[in-house]
Amino acid sequence: MRKKINVALTSFGMSGEYFHAPFLDANPDFSMVKVLERHSERSKKIYPYVNVVKDFKNILNDSNIDLVVINTPNYLHYEMGKQALSAGKHVIIEKPFTHTVKEAKELINLALKKNRLLSVFQNRRWDGDFLTVKKIIEKKLLGELVEFRSHFDRYRNFIKPNTWKEEERPDSGLLYDIGPHLIDQAFCLFGKPLSVFADLRIQRKKSKIIDNFEIILSYPKLKVMLNSGFLYKQPLVRFALSGTKGTFIKNGLDPQEDTLKKSGFKNSINWGNEPEEQWGIINAEINGLDFKGKIKTEPGNYYRFYENIYESITNRKKLDVKLEQVLVTSRIIELALKSNKEKKVIDYIDY
Repeated sequence: MRKKINVALTSFGMSGEYFHAPFLDANPDFSMVKVLERHSERSKKIYPYVNVVKDFKNILNDSNIDLVVINTPNYLHYEMGKQALSAGKHVIIEKPFTHTVKEAKELINLALKKNRLLSVFQNRRWDGDFLTVKKIIEKKLLGELVEFRSHFDRYRNFIKPNTWKEEERPDSGLLYDIGPHLIDQAFCLFGKPLSVFADLRIQRKKSKIIDNFEIILSYPKLKVMLNSGFLYKQPLVRFALSGTKGTFIKNGLDPQEDTLKKSGFKNSINWGNEPEEQWGIINAEINGLDFKGKIKTEPGNYYRFYENIYESITNRKKLDVKLEQVLVTSRIIELALKSNKEKKVIDYIDY
């Protein structure tokens, strides 16, 4: 009989409700035992079997809890992660991992010392559009890649009330919200850059956070542009790739988040499939022939993240989201802040 991993969620906001609980509930290898909700018990209405607790210590002191998911506001990640690891728990931390590389290294060293699993929830590695882009690059369908653009757009031209995400904090804003996803995806595809340049802006009236960014990562023969903003009523292209033999354009976002919010998770062969009208367009010379047409989007599946976590805890399988990758993402964010402040290109130097 397979060992069950007992899990505690430290929050039941959007992240807990849509990105963690559905997959933990659907996976028979996990048991979602406790949820920390200080002011409500919404999780219990959806999952009657969970035990709602009001104090983090109730999780830390519970010897039956194997894995703690730190999906609280950004400014709590480091301290809560440190407490959970010190208590002997395996730990998953929502992105951004921590505010600084220094904090990230401290948590990683603590996890190694305690011989506990530590990872970050980079679910968008399992976006269907990203998996499709990865396949196109691996098969060299565009020849030698020279330009890569990744745009993750939103539209909210007002300041959302009563949310920490709009508060003026060192680790708030789109750079720490969407930035880790886009940077992580770029690193997975291309590795460490030679240099970083960033333009970080506050565009909405009365906004206190960075609500628009452009990060340019330079490689020997490749320019990578990562963008996100709140003022795109008509979203721009999600991915645009150009190479010596062609171009690939992909519009629209992976459908999983929208489906999770509307109807929850259904672990079926059809999960994460994208309708044909949203497939990307390739125009390239392939095997000596000019081709222009649609490329079917690979099915996405966030469920795979927790499958890998289970195998890593029980069978010592390598983590998909590795700690050294987490450090690179944190480092690029720090260099982006430095670049924006100094208004210049910053050479990438390791942590």
